[in-house]
Amino acid sequence: MKTVRIYVTYKPSVFDPQGASIQDAIHTLGHNEVQKVTVGKFFDVTFDETTTSLETAVKDIAEKLLVNFNMETYKYEVLEADK
Repeated sequence: MKTVRIYVTYKPSVFDPQGASIQDAIHTLGHNEVQKVTVGKFFDVTFDETTTSLETAVKDIAEKLLVNFNMETYKYEVLEADK
């Protein structure tokens, strides 16, 4: 089996209201050195060994289900093999 972690984040041109709120809260803690906070989400998707094209499957899942391309983008990584 292989597990793929798909990261979904806002595009750089889109305002991230959660990130801005967290940054403001961090500043109230006295950490004014923090310049930017970006919030995203990730999905761990585990495929069985019959998956022939992991890249095609991930692209299909991300682009048709997980990502709103008006404001989000994605990247992914294959995690270490499950034991």
